[in-house]
Amino acid sequence: MATQSTNHAGFDLSPAMRGGLTLGGALLLAMTVTAFVRAGVGTVTIPARAFEPAIIIHLVTVLIALPLGMIIFLRRKGDARHQILGKIWLGLMAVTAVASFFIRQINDGQLSYIHLFSVLTLVSVPRAISAARNGNIPLHRRRLVSFFAGGLIVAGLVSFIPGRIMFNLLFG
Repeated sequence: MATQSTNHAGFDLSPAMRGGLTLGGALLLAMTVTAFVRAGVGTVTIPARAFEPAIIIHLVTVLIALPLGMIIFLRRKGDARHQILGKIWLGLMAVTAVASFFIRQINDGQLSYIHLFSVLTLVSVPRAISAARNGNIPLHRRRLVSFFAGGLIVAGLVSFIPGRIMFNLLFG
């Protein structure tokens, strides 16, 4: 049985990777906050479907997971705080993914291509945990960096394409 390494200094992200993840996350967060501010001050009309429970759960969990994921990537790895924050983040992402399966307005009640990100999330969560528990920290890191970049940043930016709620809130 593999044991976890106690030397985590070599398992941190490169400055370029850390910067790219932070920049992508900051861009997505800025777009999201701007969209919500525009909706809050009445600059844009909030579509009625935005108040559906699945959409609210999805948005709330993403709005917590995005900055939390950025914090995790920016801080020291491997300590107890990293593990606790990571478990919270993975839990938020799993809830986000499950909630998304109840959001089907774009494809006339059917699942759409963006639901592939949800499937990826539900597969990635246990695989990332398994890699860490087996002491394979490089694999754990690769999986989570890919998961954060694809499952959160790319999927989040896709939510701003025309016809989607976030696009309407940001651009009116």
